[in-house]
Amino acid sequence: MRFRLTPRETSFYDMFAASADNIVTGSKLLMELLGADSSARAEIAERMRAAEHAGDDATHAIFHQLNSSFITPFDREDIYSLASQLDDIMDFMEEAVDLVVLYNIEELPKGVEQQIEVLARAAELTAEAMPHLRTMNNLTEYWIEVNRLENQADQIHRKLLAHLFNGKYDAMEVLKLKQVVDVLEEAADAFEHVANTVETIAVKES
Repeated sequence: MRFRLTPRETSFYDMFAASADNIVTGSKLLMELLGADSSARAEIAERMRAAEHAGDDATHAIFHQLNSSFITPFDREDIYSLASQLDDIMDFMEEAVDLVVLYNIEELPKGVEQQIEVLARAAELTAEAMPHLRTMNNLTEYWIEVNRLENQADQIHRKLLAHLFNGKYDAMEVLKLKQVVDVLEEAADAFEHVANTVETIAVKES
C-alpha cells in the first residue's frame, strides 16, 4: 500500500458499505418475488421502491461528501464511478420488480430464478468486499468471482432468450418477459462494473 503523509476522509468507506448492504436487501426482495403470487407482488414492489429510494439517498450522500471533502481516500473519479455503479445495480433490480407488477406477469419463465440467484450471490460478495476498501486487502477473489458470476449470468440470459423464442409464448408475452430478463441481465453487468472499478482502485492504491 502506498505510504501517505496526509490524513484521508474515511466516512466514504461506511457509505459504500451501507450502499452495498442496501443492494443485499434488494436482492432478497427479488428472491421473495419468485415465491410470491400476483396479489403479493405489489407490496414487494413497494418495499423495493423504498429500498431504491434509500439507495438514491446513499448515493447522494456520497456525492455530497465528495464535493465537500478536500482529501479523499482514493481518486475522486473512482469514488464517483463506484457510487454511481452501485446505484445502477439497485435501479435495475427495482425496474425488474416494477415491470413484473406493471405487466401483471402471472408466471416468470424457468431460468429467471437462476438469474436472481446469481444476483443474490453477487450482492453478498459486493457487500463483503466494501469494508476491505479501507485496506485494499483480500479483494482479488471478489472481483474474480463476480466476473465469473457475470459470465454465468450471460449464459443463463442466452438460454432464457432461446426459451422465450421457442414458440410457446405469444408475441406480446415475449415482449414483456424479455424486458424483465434483459433488465436482470443489466443488473448482472452492473455488478461486474462495480468489481472492475474496485480492481482499478486497488491497482492504483497498491
